[in-house]
Amino acid sequence: MNDAYVRRETCRLCGGAALATVMELTPTPPANAFVTAEATTSPQATYPLDLNLCEGCGHVQLGVVVDPAVLFRDYVYVSGTSPTFVRHFERYAAALADRAGGLSEKLAIDIGSNDGTLLGFFQEQGARALGIDPAVEIAKAANAAGRETLAGFFTPDLARSIAAERGRAAVITANNVYAHADDLSAFTHGVRDLLADDGMFVFEVSYLADVIEKSLFDTIYHEHLSYHAVAPLTRFFGAHGLTLFHVERIDTHGGSLRCFVQHADGPYSTDPSVAAAVAREDAAGLQRAATFLAFAARVGGIKADLTRTLRSLKSSGARIAGYGAPAKATTLMYHFGFGTDVLDFIVDDSPLKQGLFSPGLHVPVLPSDQIAARGIDTVVILAWNFADAIKERLAAFREAGGTVLVPLPEVTLS
Repeated sequence: MNDAYVRRETCRLCGGAALATVMELTPTPPANAFVTAEATTSPQATYPLDLNLCEGCGHVQLGVVVDPAVLFRDYVYVSGTSPTFVRHFERYAAALADRAGGLSEKLAIDIGSNDGTLLGFFQEQGARALGIDPAVEIAKAANAAGRETLAGFFTPDLARSIAAERGRAAVITANNVYAHADDLSAFTHGVRDLLADDGMFVFEVSYLADVIEKSLFDTIYHEHLSYHAVAPLTRFFGAHGLTLFHVERIDTHGGSLRCFVQHADGPYSTDPSVAAAVAREDAAGLQRAATFLAFAARVGGIKADLTRTLRSLKSSGARIAGYGAPAKATTLMYHFGFGTDVLDFIVDDSPLKQGLFSPGLHVPVLPSDQIAARGIDTVVILAWNFADAIKERLAAFREAGGTVLVPLPEVTLS
């Protein structure tokens, strides 16, 4: 037994014990556990990566929970390095301000605020913005940039403390965070206690419907404990004195869900988007084990196609680099079985990752100018959700005869 993780025996939404394993991915290290050159001499611990379906409420979740301190204390992902996400958060803050009737002088809290990109846009809307994030160094940098951030995990005790000192929040956001919490009931109690009577809790998560429809298996990694769908969430919030009143499908991370939640007696009417999403999920079979068996089979087909393509390129003498070192690349590379035997290196635009080595497989991460400097022939876009933007950056490379491979949602070579 590895004391850095525990097995989850009950559903984190309904508490039921009827959990069925519906997919087994290759065990990996934590997806963002990049290491220095010195550390590459030692193997990194890997943890099981199995997907469970609750036969009671239909919630999909990981079978093991890795110690959050292992996952988040020394985090290397920052949202501000992606122009796409900067624009996304700017539009997001404006949309929430519009729905809330303005945010001037109102308290807006972002849980898992990272480098404070969204906080900055809340500030531009006139809000009293506050972030909460456990990544100590990233929180320190956010504070230095004028985006007030508390370094720590969000808990009910912290929520009550903030409410007592600053009042309750008009808006609470948690973007790509609500899937990270093991104790979702405690997290949600904290949100409920901190949320103003007329406030709204808004969160974005990778959407299970998109994961299945587009075969986005690499969005499954240890940080993402839950794979959310609207039907289980509607019942969950109802049991906690809250109402899911609006949902939107958005295109981040290959397909995400934005959920709007209020107190059960809150001011917003529940609109048709919720019932429509539940109907789509039922039609797609998101609460049936057979759906996930078919999903696993499709992933196996993509693996065979990618492996065949990469082997053909390597046998022809191609030098291959990856583009982007997102968390999803760890799952993809481990489950599809390639590392330094295929990739000469990976490039990434984040200075926090450059000079480090990828989790477990220890592929070096370099700046993007090394594609030209080192004579690369083919680039595999590991950050496939930014494929269009990356292809634009690689225009000169492609004009000079270089090829680009996108592994998901299907293997394409151009």
